[in-house]
Amino acid sequence: MSDTATPGPAIPIDDPVAVERILVVTAHPDDVDFGVAGSVASWVKAGIEVAYCIVTDGDAGGSDRTISRPEMAIIRGDEQRAAAAEVGVTDVTFLGYPDGRLVPSIELRRDISRQIRIKKPQRLVCQSPDRFWDRLGASHPDHLAAGEAAVCAAYPDARNPFAHPELLEEGLKPYSVTEIFLMAAPETNRVVDVTDTFERKLAALLCHRSQVGEGEWLDARLREWLSAGARAAGLPEGRLVESFRVVACP
Repeated sequence: MSDTATPGPAIPIDDPVAVERILVVTAHPDDVDFGVAGSVASWVKAGIEVAYCIVTDGDAGGSDRTISRPEMAIIRGDEQRAAAAEVGVTDVTFLGYPDGRLVPSIELRRDISRQIRIKKPQRLVCQSPDRFWDRLGASHPDHLAAGEAAVCAAYPDARNPFAHPELLEEGLKPYSVTEIFLMAAPETNRVVDVTDTFERKLAALLCHRSQVGEGEWLDARLREWLSAGARAAGLPEGRLVESFRVVACP
């Protein structure tokens, strides 16, 4: 999620785009909650089915060296499921790639394409494959790799019957995503007003205790980020938004 957003229209809950299913793809457990949990809570409230696909196992997260890496992966998986429940999501898939060593490989593109063909989302939400220089932490190498692979999966892989033929052998027919919402993009063109779901976003992030501790800093930091995006988009003072680069798939 970017600190700032270029001016763009806020998307109300009654989004004019006909969306019944959304798939969110992120590199790590907790990425989805930093980037899009407020929007997810709004979308779920509107009756949209939202599923998560978490690419890595998160085993390189945290700073406690007394916790083994396999144990950390289990902890982070449990935290992500609890966080998802806070915003009404029960469908969480983990691809299990190693944390900190992610590349946009053909295998990763295939595995995300598989999830697209299974879930059939009209909207894919993923991390931007473009580095955001104003806040480097938003562009972790794993984020960039997951974003690149997810965009490639949306176009052209998931819709191409000749890409990843093993998916056809699994009975998964080609499927075309309609649009992509990019998180932490250097330039944004759309915002979602999450003022009314901010507390749900905060509750989701507080589930990631292995990463945020007691999280006493989260409320102020999130309000700083989200209010900056709202001001840039021309919304009234006091509003909070999550900002995206929205791309239509050809």
